[in-house]
Amino acid sequence: MRLLRTAVFGLVVLLGLVACSGGGSDSSDGGGAQSGADTADMAVAEVADAATGPREVVTTGSLSLVAADPLTAMDDVVGLVEAVGGYVEERAENAATDEAEASGWLTVRVPAAELTAVLDGLEAVGETRDVSISSEDVTRRGRDLDARIAALQTSTERLLGLMAEADSSEALLAAEDALSERQAELESLQAERAHLSEQVAMASLHVTIDADGPVQLATGGFVGGVQDGWGALVGLAGGLLVVLGALLPWILVLGVPLALVGVLLRRRRRRAPATA
Repeated sequence: MRLLRTAVFGLVVLLGLVACSGGGSDSSDGGGAQSGADTADMAVAEVADAATGPREVVTTGSLSLVAADPLTAMDDVVGLVEAVGGYVEERAENAATDEAEASGWLTVRVPAAELTAVLDGLEAVGETRDVSISSEDVTRRGRDLDARIAALQTSTERLLGLMAEADSSEALLAAEDALSERQAELESLQAERAHLSEQVAMASLHVTIDADGPVQLATGGFVGGVQDGWGALVGLAGGLLVVLGALLPWILVLGVPLALVGVLLRRRRRRAPATA
């Protein structure tokens, strides 16, 4: 019985020592556990923001316009875009020639919320054709960039604190190197995020402007017959002029001498009967 009590007492003491050791381990890993909890909270917050925050969409479009004066129509498009707070990104004009009518194209950026109003306004500039609008959801990409930027900002602040508490030149230099890397990566991510936000805020629209084609009369009937006859007459006259132009040098070179020879022969024939 006494032996049993001794064994039970020893077991209780052993369990107490194990509990104390486990408590010390928990206290030493408190920073890592807290860091893991912070990371988990950040991940949960990121998921919540992605699920409840506004969606981010990049909108691009293209269309063709037909106008009586394409160059004037381009100025009208620019005025319409600038009126809603947009701007011209690219522009090209082709002046009219003997072979082709005037034309042009331009790429504009307009606030995404005003894109529908701009499309409606373009109908007053000319006849719209081949309208195409596409959208790309970049919400996940934007949330990922935001999370990485926040993590780098926190890391930068911690490195600044370590630099303030550094007790040796080696520790200070190591913190400065790490800080430089973090800051360079942070600036790159911030630039990428700014570009993505600009694409979301400003829709891109490519506009091609061409001139009205000549009016074509319907063939057939009386009008069609007149057109066909006139066309045949013009074609025949053109062909005769071509043949005459080709023969004129030969006529000048050979015809004049032959005419002189003919005149001389006629004179001899007239003199011959008179002599007889």
